[in-house]
Amino acid sequence: MRYRRSFIVHVSFALLLFADASLPGSAGAAGKHLFILSGQSNMAGLNPKVSFTPAVEKAFAKENVIVVKSAKGGQPIRRWYKNWKSANGTPSKNNGDLYDTMMKLVNAAIKGQEIASVTFVWMQGERDAKTKEYSVYGESLKGLVNQIQDDLKRKDVNVVVGRLGKGQLEGKPWSKDWAALRKVQEDLCEADSRWELVDCDDLEMRKDNLHFSPQGYKGMGERFAEKAIGLVKE
Repeated sequence: MRYRRSFIVHVSFALLLFADASLPGSAGAAGKHLFILSGQSNMAGLNPKVSFTPAVEKAFAKENVIVVKSAKGGQPIRRWYKNWKSANGTPSKNNGDLYDTMMKLVNAAIKGQEIASVTFVWMQGERDAKTKEYSVYGESLKGLVNQIQDDLKRKDVNVVVGRLGKGQLEGKPWSKDWAALRKVQEDLCEADSRWELVDCDDLEMRKDNLHFSPQGYKGMGERFAEKAIGLVKE
């Protein structure tokens, strides 16, 4: 009877250890959580080390996290999406060159590593709103995510989208186009459970009502991290 009780205790303890090791972010989790941050100026202005990286490291442990940022101000989505065409079907030059730059950094960061999850954090769209290319933006962003999934050989990439701030919704020649692109971002995130939208409307901005202040970027990083963590844990 004593042997049986001891056997049950040992088995129960082993099961607890196995369950703990399978939890996201635990020291025994299989692989690391990769976070790819990309976009144009408002992503370029974000310093992940201020708020994003500390939050995901707290959630999953520092040794289980890889954060890669690749962003460039003033650029349209076609610099990331290789099969981009304008609203009238016209292709353009330099399609996907910034994507290649981003993936070069990603591949270097994950070399030799086992990856448990991939989350793509995207803050971009200002340029496409101003050039009235919002009608092809949705398919372009989905195509961009498919590129990542194909290159990393996985179909479970999580996506966090920072919605364009409200600062350009009034008094600008592109205000209606700005609103239209925001709606595209909302619809994409509503349609897919692996996509989450981050509302940036109440974050502090600079006087240009386009770029965020240091405090605004801090809040943005926190919100990106919150959504990313939720998607990974789901």
